[in-house]
Amino acid sequence: MAAVALNGTFDPQQYDAVVERTEELARLQTQALRRKSMLIFGPEAVGKTRLLRRFVETQPLALFVAHVQSPREMLLALVEDLRRLAKPGVVLPANRTTLSTGSLKGMVQRALEQYPFLLALDHLAGPSRVVTGLIKSLNNYDRTPVIFVARTPHMEDIGALQPMCAGKSERLEVKDLLPPIALEFARREASRTGLCASNLDQVLQSLVEWSNGNPGSIVHMLKMAHFPRYYAGDQIKVHVLYLDYRMGRRD
Repeated sequence: MAAVALNGTFDPQQYDAVVERTEELARLQTQALRRKSMLIFGPEAVGKTRLLRRFVETQPLALFVAHVQSPREMLLALVEDLRRLAKPGVVLPANRTTLSTGSLKGMVQRALEQYPFLLALDHLAGPSRVVTGLIKSLNNYDRTPVIFVARTPHMEDIGALQPMCAGKSERLEVKDLLPPIALEFARREASRTGLCASNLDQVLQSLVEWSNGNPGSIVHMLKMAHFPRYYAGDQIKVHVLYLDYRMGRRD
């Protein structure tokens, strides 16, 4: 069954553009061309990490850090990505683990001076003052753009990094899917995973409503719906499933 889009008819191109975050990706790419930093924010499970990773795939000079914890771990990840890119003139020693944090920082800074790299940072997890200072130092007054993600509604997890992207043009909100698109997304996911039930359409409608169109929540609940305990005959016990989901039961 086709979904009903915002204009009253289902438009596959509209669906693809919204679900694949085409507009958001284009904004990130434009920001990268302008050599400006960008903060990505939005609800949990909306697809911020997926968007960041897709953006990195389009940027030949993006240095990606999946988890920013300590300064040393961040620098080691950056050096590893520099090794992957293998740019001429960027000298990296074979054994990096024996180097001091200061030596690693100097190595990364020299590379940033040689090429117009950008930094893509995910899972900042409440960076310490030392980590924040390192990021600002590598940013070097926007000489090296930083694309990073906030994971809390009020952006507490990025702390003192907020001023780096104070302007509206430097912040990119990733929103939940609007109901018609979310319903089509749920239908496609159910079909892709082979989910069957005589009340499937009702189930999908309920999941879209309860999730507020959050794609990650829809995917989680659809995965749960495959387990036998949520079936009564050929029907899915959707309210039991949702209650378990709210209580944190995801297995």
